[in-house]
Amino acid sequence: MIDLYALTSPNVVKIFIALEELALPYKVITVDVWKGEQFSAEFTKLNPNRKIPVIVDHDGPGGKPITIFESGAILLYLADKTGQLAPKDKTAYFEMMQWLMIQLTTMGPMFGQRVHFRRFAPAGNDYSLSRYGTEVHRLYDLFEQRLGEHPYVGGAEYSIADIASFPWLRNHVLLDVDISGRSNVRRYIEKVGERPAVKQALAKVAAITSARDTASDDAKDRFFQRGKYARA
Repeated sequence: MIDLYALTSPNVVKIFIALEELALPYKVITVDVWKGEQFSAEFTKLNPNRKIPVIVDHDGPGGKPITIFESGAILLYLADKTGQLAPKDKTAYFEMMQWLMIQLTTMGPMFGQRVHFRRFAPAGNDYSLSRYGTEVHRLYDLFEQRLGEHPYVGGAEYSIADIASFPWLRNHVLLDVDISGRSNVRRYIEKVGERPAVKQALAKVAAITSARDTASDDAKDRFFQRGKYARA
């Protein structure tokens, strides 16, 4: 059994999808970051970085429990554990890994900052909105080109690169990105979204509630490490 510490962010959605695709038994333990539950001593023992997702696999290597945090590390662990969702051919594997790294190091941070400055930052951040908006559009164009050349983000096979990228690409409305002229991205989102495991994962995520819409200003400040929680 795998314990999944989760809420509803795209990085968490990745792990829901992977677990559903792999048909691994798991239990969801919600961590409401809008209430500051990630700062608890119990959770900090699991992830000193105090972020979700985290998994605890009670049947880890050698049959011993193992705790994994960071969504990319979790995806790699699950692929290794099951021998699925990653190419066996080494050339194809590292082609897939390149695109997984793009999601982890570029897409996630740029898309996340775009959402932050659109939804949560005070007025007067025009430079930030332009900076991250430009990067988001550039990345959608990059994936439009990639998906015009290959059926999946990682190459010929559906893989953890897709599981990492799809939850972010599908958020184009939240990102204020028009994909009507990006037919490859649009087709890809529709195709992956029709996978039974993806549908099951998204339904489970949709059923999770949080305090996001009722969070106090102090809770938001603590979450974003701003105001009295800022260090610079």
